[in-house]
Amino acid sequence: MIESLAIIAIVALIVVVVRQNGRLSLLEREIGALRSFVLTAPPAVVEAAQTAEAPQSAGEIQLLETETVSVADVASSPAPEQDGPWSAPTTEVLAGITTPSPASDETAPPAALKRPDIETALGTRWAVWVGGIALALGGLFLVKYSIEAGIFGPGVRLTMAGLLGLALVGAGEFIRRTGFKVPVEGAVGAYVPGILTAAGAFTLFGTIYAAHAVYGFIGPAAAFLLLGVIGVATIAAALVHGQALAGLGLLGSMLTPALVSSQSPNVWALFGYLAIILVANTVIARMRDWTFLAAAGFVGTGLWTLAYLNEAQALDLMVVMFISLATLATLGFAWLRRGASDENGFDWPTVAPAVFVALTAAILLATPDFQALGSVAYGALLIFAMLLVAFYRPTALALVHAAGLATAVVYAQAELTGTFGFGFSGGELTVDGFQVSPFAATLLPAGIVLAIIFLVDGYWSAWRSVAAAPVRAAVWSGWGTLVPLVLLASLWASFGNLDRDLTYAVAALVLTAIFVAGTEAIARREDPVLQGGLAVSFALVGAGIAAVLFLHMAFGPLWTTILVGALAAVPAVATRWRSYPMLGWLSVGAVVVTVGRIAFDPTIVGAFDLGKTPVFNALLPGYGIPALAFAFAAWQLARTTVGRPRLVMEAAASLLALLTVAMLVRHALNGGVINTAAPTLAEQASYTLIALGAGGILVALDMRSPSSVLRIGSLAAGVMSVAFVIGQHFLWLNPLFTDESTGRIPVFNLLFLAYLLPAIAAAALALYSRGKRPKWYSAMLGLLAAVLAFAYATLSVRRLFHGEHIALWSGMSQLETYSYSALWLAMGVGLLIAGVWLRSQLLRIASGVLIAIAVAKVFIFDMSELEGVLRALSFIGLGAVLIGIGLFYQKLLARAAKADAAPS
Repeated sequence: MIESLAIIAIVALIVVVVRQNGRLSLLEREIGALRSFVLTAPPAVVEAAQTAEAPQSAGEIQLLETETVSVADVASSPAPEQDGPWSAPTTEVLAGITTPSPASDETAPPAALKRPDIETALGTRWAVWVGGIALALGGLFLVKYSIEAGIFGPGVRLTMAGLLGLALVGAGEFIRRTGFKVPVEGAVGAYVPGILTAAGAFTLFGTIYAAHAVYGFIGPAAAFLLLGVIGVATIAAALVHGQALAGLGLLGSMLTPALVSSQSPNVWALFGYLAIILVANTVIARMRDWTFLAAAGFVGTGLWTLAYLNEAQALDLMVVMFISLATLATLGFAWLRRGASDENGFDWPTVAPAVFVALTAAILLATPDFQALGSVAYGALLIFAMLLVAFYRPTALALVHAAGLATAVVYAQAELTGTFGFGFSGGELTVDGFQVSPFAATLLPAGIVLAIIFLVDGYWSAWRSVAAAPVRAAVWSGWGTLVPLVLLASLWASFGNLDRDLTYAVAALVLTAIFVAGTEAIARREDPVLQGGLAVSFALVGAGIAAVLFLHMAFGPLWTTILVGALAAVPAVATRWRSYPMLGWLSVGAVVVTVGRIAFDPTIVGAFDLGKTPVFNALLPGYGIPALAFAFAAWQLARTTVGRPRLVMEAAASLLALLTVAMLVRHALNGGVINTAAPTLAEQASYTLIALGAGGILVALDMRSPSSVLRIGSLAAGVMSVAFVIGQHFLWLNPLFTDESTGRIPVFNLLFLAYLLPAIAAAALALYSRGKRPKWYSAMLGLLAAVLAFAYATLSVRRLFHGEHIALWSGMSQLETYSYSALWLAMGVGLLIAGVWLRSQLLRIASGVLIAIAVAKVFIFDMSELEGVLRALSFIGLGAVLIGIGLFYQKLLARAAKADAAPS
């Protein structure tokens, strides 16, 4: 017995020792952790720890030794409500070291956060949520079943449904008031009182709506009152229970009319009900700043409105206006607040009502069936209401975007009604537009009113906000400019004369003046003033477009092209007084319009009205005056501003100058026809000469006023000339291959125009560009000149033997063959002399190549083709020339050696 007790005592002693040893090890680790925390903590925390009250009694020290808690537990656990193992002084010491300040609560150690597992999520949150939804739907389906089975009468069914809703609300409130707490960590989202209250509200909404719209037990006044009471109660409950209740209540409220249907629904009851729900939902969202909840309410109301517009058998426009204006009023007075995010702010929940109200307005404006009911005026009123709310609520920029886009799209669609045919070279383009409405004429007065509203509201808002909120001012200025322009163009295309219409021209001129005045007014309000920001730029672009519309409406095609081209000089001149960045780009815009008009109709006035008079026809002013205007604009921009607009204007001036000469040449050579006949070699030679001349002019201008456009343009002109010669002169249009007549005049004929003159021009440009352009450029042009001269001489010899038609298939005599050998040798010698005189290695190399070709011809072709004395003369002449060249080079090298030895 004693042995047994001894063994038990030993075992117990071992257990106690092991346990105490474990506690001591844990205590050592915790003390080490506290020491590390103190050493690495900020000075303020260390000072707080040093000045905190220390343990005063041995019992407290013993407490620290026996009951040890980790640092993470101290940091994350709240202070105990009753006296426990932690005495007050000890708690203060550790709290001074470990408890983070309120500002650092978000940076708690990851160990203090525990993610719930799937079991906790399914067993707590999801079970409670699904149960709440099942309760709400069960109540509705029970009512539906009782209706289908005829178990209870309508009154009993509605009473039971109302009692069920009240019971659910009461149960939720009872559980909340009795101290409901989530018992499981990670199940915070499973808030039972809120879910029960939401299910009850869901049921009560459906009950009241069914009592009025389905059975007619209560009238509109009673239904309105009861639904308002439920809405207010839902607001109060959501403020207590959180956003989840409001969201679920909103979903149930929006689905109730669909679940509890009626054979003859009351439209006013439906949208009155939706308006109450929308107001209640938006108010609670505003009180708690729940953006998603606010947006969801607007989306639900908007979907019901679009569904009514799509499905209504007999549309009640007043109902549509009521719900749309109620939406805008709720947005402006219940959700948006003046002064909130007033600096270029953008309220995202506003996007939802903006989209749906704009869609409603567009449907009322554009649907022919609704236009018959006078819907155009109602649609315009909705657009005005959107702009009015945006005017008084600065953060509602989404309303401005939506209203502007809806108006522009509707009137652009109205412009494309019917079928239009556009003539152009080669055929006709047909565009099928939208269905023609017999009531489209009602768009005219509405369009005028909307244009004035956008213009006044847009520029007034931009003027008052440009200093404090430039982005918002740009939005107002942009839509205040774009919409009037679209409306003007649409109304002109729909109701005006597309050729000339002075009435719309006057309107465009007035609009131009308003845009210019608005530009100046807004620019003077900028901070700093006259900077030409986005708002000013939009107004300037509008003025330019309106001016182009005025010219097209007031003048014919020739004067429109001339004046639009001349218009490029106006903003360039304006840079003398205003340094707005957009002014230079306005000149570029005039270039785009002018080139577009020329591309659409190269004849400027139409092929039948162009005439056959060379040079002095519509092409000269139609191309020449815009070219001069672009050159003047480039010169003016170079004096006042720098940047890309100036370079674009220089390039445009060069292009139009080339086009002017090219089109005049084509017109003269084709008997007044410029857009149907295939180009000839004579015409192509003119284009080549123009390109070479343009290259020289651009080089000269660049040397006078350096510009990257002029430099690149001169290089491009040279390369283009080479491409013309290789592709057209030597291949496609060569008279050897086309058998085109070279003319009856011996010297001044097609060969002179197509080969000799381009050779002279290329040689002149090569000489002029030496030292001014890269070496490859001058070398390329020099080689081109030599090849053209060689071609001219060779083809002239062939013309001497065959007359004006020199096609290859006409054969070749022995004398002609010998003549080519003699000619090429003579030309090689001439190139050699020119290369020595001009000190051009390239010409000397070209002479060597040409002589080598002559040698190859003599030994390969002449030996087999020539006979008798011609063969002998061919070889004798070749030998004499080669010996002479050898003597010439020996003398040249001897002279060079003497020149090198003279200084020494």
